[in-house]
Amino acid sequence: MSKLGKKPILIPKGVQVQIEGNTITVKGPKGTLTRSFPEFVKVNLDEDKIYVYQNDAAIVRKSQRKILRTYQGTYWSLIRNMVQGVTTGFEKQLEIVGVGYRAQAQGNKLSLQVGYTHPIVLEPPTNVTVETPAPNIIVVKGIEKQQVGQFAAQIRSWREVNVYTGKGIKYKDELIRHKEGKKK
Repeated sequence: MSKLGKKPILIPKGVQVQIEGNTITVKGPKGTLTRSFPEFVKVNLDEDKIYVYQNDAAIVRKSQRKILRTYQGTYWSLIRNMVQGVTTGFEKQLEIVGVGYRAQAQGNKLSLQVGYTHPIVLEPPTNVTVETPAPNIIVVKGIEKQQVGQFAAQIRSWREVNVYTGKGIKYKDELIRHKEGKKK
């Protein structure tokens, strides 16, 4: 059994959870998330707790038990992230370093000027919002952790930090090791 699978997922007040077949739906103050899970995993709902178990009936070979443990831990984390997403949400902050580099939120889109001849315009996926409190700071918010992280990585990929100059787009808490350039 997975170490995480032994612990229940606590459901905070104001969050509704429904399990129908192999689909779980979580509704909260920030929105609604739905995810389906494979037959290797059983999800049970107690009053204010969610339990994730291995489905031993799905075992055909003895070697599949290890695979069941990985599924149990993975889906435990995914369901916990769903509950956290609809209550508090997720946030990634990016910082732009460089002269003339800046970002601007234009309605639902994000415009980046990071050294190319043209501005890069990115549109976030549904349930993800982008804010720019300052020209060099980007805040990506949303209720689904995977979408927030993926869009933040997509923004960062347009100008990754140069280790020699320190210019580029980085996560706010990311530590960049600077390298020494060539000496004559």
